[in-house]
Amino acid sequence: MQANTNSKSEAEVLKAFGASRSVEFIALLGLCSAYIQGPLVKIFDFNGAMAEMDHFGLRPTMFFAVAVIVFELAMSALILAGVFRWAAALALAGFTLFATFLAVRFWELPQGMERSMAMNTFFEHLGLAGAFVLVALYDLRGKAAEDKRRVHNTHST
Repeated sequence: MQANTNSKSEAEVLKAFGASRSVEFIALLGLCSAYIQGPLVKIFDFNGAMAEMDHFGLRPTMFFAVAVIVFELAMSALILAGVFRWAAALALAGFTLFATFLAVRFWELPQGMERSMAMNTFFEHLGLAGAFVLVALYDLRGKAAEDKRRVHNTHST
């Protein structure tokens, strides 16, 4: 009997934790942090941002530097604000995959520490992309459940 009581209280704690808007926001902020920090670094070192674009063959460099800055900050803002969160999350997932395959080609490096570090970075970025897909799925599921409740409430009154 004691185990059921503990399980129930643990379930209640977990439910309350999951329902906390502040926990959700902090988690989303953590997920978006690289997409906020990166553009800020590019803004404060715009010549470095253009050099980065040139390094990866993205020309005109000024256009791509500005586009990346605006895109990453805008998508992060949408995710954090909950406005078109699903679309912004999918956009950042796609961007992350594209940028990762462009910039972190570990398979082209010789065996050794540099390759291992690049491989870790590559798979960490795949994880970020996967997390953004999950954000999109959860957002869409939440909207579907909200629509279902709204329709049910409309028909029951």
